[in-house]
Amino acid sequence: MKGILEGCILKIIDQTETYGYEIVTRLWDYGFTDAKEGTLYPLLLRLEKKGLIKGTFKESPLGPKRKYYSLTKEGKDYVKYFYAAWKEVEQSVKKIFGEEGK
Repeated sequence: MKGILEGCILKIIDQTETYGYEIVTRLWDYGFTDAKEGTLYPLLLRLEKKGLIKGTFKESPLGPKRKYYSLTKEGKDYVKYFYAAWKEVEQSVKKIFGEEGK
């Protein structure tokens, strides 16, 4: 699940520069209701250390500065790789459950 969540987080960041809490709420909107901030921030740190995202502190209209995330070139490449790998896994699961071609 962690790998899937990482790929989805990267895709959300790819759509628009965003910050942690906004990522969590978008995950909730997409049905990842178990996603928590406590899970997200270590993942963001790991993605940043891998060079897939970069964080920049910017002013917030509601208080202290927020760290906004955007994808690096490596991050954009990884999103493409992740989606291709996901499609392969999805097809395999459909075969196992007898849903191929449905």
